[in-house]
Amino acid sequence: MTAVVLRDLKKSYGDTQVIHGVDLEIEEGEFVVFVGPSGCGKSTLLRSIAGLETTNAGTIHIDNEDVTKVDPSQRGIAMVFQSYALYPHMTVAENMGFGLKMTGHSKAQVAERVGEAARILQLGPFMERHPKALSGGQRQRVAIGRAIVRNPKVFLFDEPLSNLDAELRVQMRIELAKLHKEVKATMIYVTHDQVEAMTLADKIVVLEDGYIRQYGRPLDLYDDPANQFVAGFIGSPKMNFLSGKAVGSSPAGLEISVAGFDDGTLVVPGISEPVVEGALVTVGIRPEHFVVGQAGAGIRAEARVTLVENLGETSYAYCDLPDGTQVIAESRGDRLDQRTEVLTLTLPASRVLLFKPDGERLR
Repeated sequence: MTAVVLRDLKKSYGDTQVIHGVDLEIEEGEFVVFVGPSGCGKSTLLRSIAGLETTNAGTIHIDNEDVTKVDPSQRGIAMVFQSYALYPHMTVAENMGFGLKMTGHSKAQVAERVGEAARILQLGPFMERHPKALSGGQRQRVAIGRAIVRNPKVFLFDEPLSNLDAELRVQMRIELAKLHKEVKATMIYVTHDQVEAMTLADKIVVLEDGYIRQYGRPLDLYDDPANQFVAGFIGSPKMNFLSGKAVGSSPAGLEISVAGFDDGTLVVPGISEPVVEGALVTVGIRPEHFVVGQAGAGIRAEARVTLVENLGETSYAYCDLPDGTQVIAESRGDRLDQRTEVLTLTLPASRVLLFKPDGERLR
């Protein structure tokens, strides 16, 4: 069953259009993450679903009901914001049950729902505390609990972990993943952190300048990006991009030369689109797909190392190719020496992705 459907949704502020005809279908029970750089329109899109922004065109359906013009309180949604917005004079239990109390629920109903939410979020020992006596992570759990007690059709999260430190963010990501499995509700989550998106989402919506650039499962976006923007945004460290040129084609694939790799050309398999000789292409290679420090199938370059980051099992080498292009190469297992000055990097044909000058994938 489809939980949320957006059709040709548009939003403008004066003459500035920030959402450009978005079409999206979110299935019931999915955890969908809107991700993209600051100003891409992800929070505006979320607030439009919530009814906190008035759209200029298009429709919004929640649970098969057209809610485009419906008041936010009647849409069957619950929203968790970046700020906790807890009442400081109320206890945890009172904060969580306040909304139900205001909508006329009985004391018994409020107590039952608050108790269940407290169980799910492991807030039992803190129910009589006030917000000032809670940690940041505990306050965020209370804010989530306030949403849970409403039994909404859809949960909306607007960068709820942004105020937490790094350790708490990791902990709360785990808590949110557990929560989704427990309540089996439809959740839409906004973040600029693609690591959060990759670890939490059933599906990711990648936004740029108010357009959906790609929508799909996290590893599908990672392995098979539709364009250069998605390829560069999904993945940490991000994909390396090199300048290339088509020099010929054959049944084996498209033959290209790559700037900085001057010991030959690369025949990239699986390219069916016609490419004229001399056409410029962008070559994408993820840091973990370089062959580092040893001979391998492909073309090679001697890269000058400017920095090595050793993170235990994994090392990252920040390098300059002979043409001055900066790249990041990953070495897993064999730690790189901090004093390393030059590394041999091999570019394997089977691991590169090619992009057209307009940024679209060359297939």
